[in-house]
Amino acid sequence: SSDLALSLLSGCSGSMRNVDLPAPEFSTTLGPSDEFELRIVPTRDGIPKTFQVQPDGMVSVPYLDRIKVAGLEPHEVEKLVRSELIKREIFTDPSVSVVVAAYKSKKVEILGQVSKPDAYPFTQGMTLLRLVSLAGGTKELADDDAVTIRRRLKNGTVKVVEVSIDDIIANRMPDIPLQAGDSVNVPKTPL
Repeated sequence: SSDLALSLLSGCSGSMRNVDLPAPEFSTTLGPSDEFELRIVPTRDGIPKTFQVQPDGMVSVPYLDRIKVAGLEPHEVEKLVRSELIKREIFTDPSVSVVVAAYKSKKVEILGQVSKPDAYPFTQGMTLLRLVSLAGGTKELADDDAVTIRRRLKNGTVKVVEVSIDDIIANRMPDIPLQAGDSVNVPKTPL
């Protein structure tokens, strides 16, 4: 009976088309414009608690001046700050915690025949249809059957797939989960 339900959901085609695109990977490394809270205990009142990673990947931390945090996981920033505080003999046994407030460096871009082509902040769980919606939908001349998604893989190669927004809307294929760094292009319909 699940095959029947799937068949009904997929417009009676019998099965959904799958896309040959690796599952998205969610990265929690910090990058430029990301914001995080840093707590150091013990500390004095009046010390800033919220920090933003600068374009060069650096952040100014109380007691330590500027340190490079871009490319580090939050727990790695905690270890770095803690070890530097101890090494510089500022504290003997500090407790350091980092909580990311916003990953503003994580973006997905959409180009071509959409109302508002741009780079949009990535949120975990974002899909192709959600991105198209954020971009104001496709234009009248858009070729909804030839949308390309470019994804950089861990090994450095770029995987490109072509998908149909119309097939996703008609449940002939699942919506495509995106990952930070994906680039989507909605081409113009060939004349």
